[in-house]
Amino acid sequence: MTETVDTQAPPEPPGGRTYNGWTRNDTLEDYSLRYAPKSFRRWSPYVVATTALGGIAYLADFAIGGSIAVSHGFSSALVAILTAAVVIFLTGIPISYYSAKYSIDMDLLTRGAGFGYLGSTLTSVIYASFTFIFFALEGSIMAQALELGLHIPLPVGYVVCSLVILPLVVYGMTALSRMQVWTQPVWLVLMVAPFVSVAIQEPAKFSEFTHFAGDSPTGSAISVLGVGAGAGVALSLIAQIGEQVDYLRFMPDKTPENSGRWWAAVLGAGPGWVVLGALKQIGGAFLAFCIADGVGLGKADEPIQQYVHGFGTFAAPVALGLATFFVILSQVKINSTNAYSGSLSWSNFFSRLTHRHPGRVVYIFLNVGIALALMEGGVFGFLNTVLGFYSNVAIAWIGAVVADLVINKPLRLSPSYIEFKRAHLYRFNPVGFGSMLIASAVSVAAYFDAFGAYGKAFSPFLALVLAMVLSPLFAVLTKGRYYIARTDDLEEPLLGPDGLPSAAVLTCAVCATDFERPDMAACPFHQGSVCSLCCSLEKDCHDSCKGGTPGPVLLAPPTVRSGGGPAPG
Repeated sequence: MTETVDTQAPPEPPGGRTYNGWTRNDTLEDYSLRYAPKSFRRWSPYVVATTALGGIAYLADFAIGGSIAVSHGFSSALVAILTAAVVIFLTGIPISYYSAKYSIDMDLLTRGAGFGYLGSTLTSVIYASFTFIFFALEGSIMAQALELGLHIPLPVGYVVCSLVILPLVVYGMTALSRMQVWTQPVWLVLMVAPFVSVAIQEPAKFSEFTHFAGDSPTGSAISVLGVGAGAGVALSLIAQIGEQVDYLRFMPDKTPENSGRWWAAVLGAGPGWVVLGALKQIGGAFLAFCIADGVGLGKADEPIQQYVHGFGTFAAPVALGLATFFVILSQVKINSTNAYSGSLSWSNFFSRLTHRHPGRVVYIFLNVGIALALMEGGVFGFLNTVLGFYSNVAIAWIGAVVADLVINKPLRLSPSYIEFKRAHLYRFNPVGFGSMLIASAVSVAAYFDAFGAYGKAFSPFLALVLAMVLSPLFAVLTKGRYYIARTDDLEEPLLGPDGLPSAAVLTCAVCATDFERPDMAACPFHQGSVCSLCCSLEKDCHDSCKGGTPGPVLLAPPTVRSGGGPAPG
């Protein structure tokens, strides 16, 4: 059962900076630019995990799997999908763990994992583009269902598919947790029903599937180039981990009492999403094979066509209606997540560039508007091309973040904790930011044939390897000096007696609002403690709290003593 959160916006502060009602309402704002405080993280590990997994109800997996199988045949498609799944699972583990542990989203995690305060601005756009690209792909799938099932023209369907998402996303985690928990059982039953029906009525189909050739010049046999190209399309989903941790940041603190449930939720709803994702891609490939003779290879990757046939194997009179309902349910579940995560990412991006924050809700409309434009432009028809190109940039970003978490931190080349506040970060950290730029530039060049056919096919893997090699190399060369710009000078300890982030509440000297200690920093410009958002939006201080010379890396969380200054060690 979900827990309710007070939707009453706090009163206006008596002085200093003021925010509009959308920004001051925690239920609407969902701590989009902040640490998620203990007082807000009232959900159980089960509810958080179910909400996060509800977001992977998307049907693009079926379209991707079908498209890969049609383009490269069964064997290459299977190897490509499984290879991409292994990479996505392994890279998702450290990201999920650190996000859940420090209660921060992907953008804040990226800031502290080798990118710096402004260095992660570019990754905000990369992440935002993931959300609106997939919103457009999912919305296109939903519009196809509306056209086939309800005879609504595609251009009108695109608008309907966009507008229906807005009310669900405005209230953030509070509304989404209820919606995802309630709809999950129905969605799961409908998703697996066609496969169960085929297994009972036409079991020979599964063995016949292994000979499916599609349009592949090598037939159903395995092709190295086909594996690389197919994996590149599947790897575009690597940024999905960002949407998972947008929910995992609301996990309760891990304690001895909830340790087992906490780990199960983090691993299951974090990297574990790709297990179901890979199965869905293989399922999409199978359904594409089943309907290829009937609808043609050109439409075999459309999920609505796949499920009309699938439901028709056991419920022919209502197959179209059932398939339409299933597609609509799936797309509402995922596009609410795409719109929500996009609003978080755009909030982070514009707050750093403009020093203004009108509220997360404003950016929901921006993200959905961009996605609608892509739908009207026919993005679904360029599925493989769009996703193949995008995966090169996304995997360079994820690879650089993962390298910092699993290589630099254990080797003490970077701080053991995640610092996300502007007051404590340099504008750019060459370790992560530089690694991502170089890796993505080389892999994009490879994608556009700079290194031949094999270089193009395996360009995402080139990006991953380069990012993970360059990150520790740059950390050694810079001696970790660009991670932390100054010490934590607040007298209140960052960690409580239990070793977890302190729940002590401090008042921001700028907006006069109370926030928990991890969200606060000492500010000599305002002569008091300020919250991370007020710090981000300050235009006049010119980062006067930081010295101009990079200092030594702090290898441990700054546990502050009562007399001020970081504790030794």
